[in-house]
Amino acid sequence: MLELLRILFIVVLLGGFLGYIVRTFHSELGVNIDQYGWIANLGILILIFVLYRNKLQINGWYKGKGREKLSKGATQLLLVVSMLLISLPAFLNCIDFD
Repeated sequence: MLELLRILFIVVLLGGFLGYIVRTFHSELGVNIDQYGWIANLGILILIFVLYRNKLQINGWYKGKGREKLSKGATQLLLVVSMLLISLPAFLNCIDFD
């Protein structure tokens, strides 16, 4: 139960902080974050997942199965996908779908 609260705390605080940084960056570029913000938020969640599985889970209270780190290939793939999703709203804003 404590580990679930810890995960929720990490997602809310770190997700909120990273979301603020990404929203600020995109608003400086003139991106309509209201329309495409969910894509960047998905990228942030993937980034937090990788951070949790590779660093934060090892130091947590959970001592059961599945405590191993992600493989190097999976980590790299998820990080690339995360960065693409975070930057995708800027590119979608340039394309006029109307």
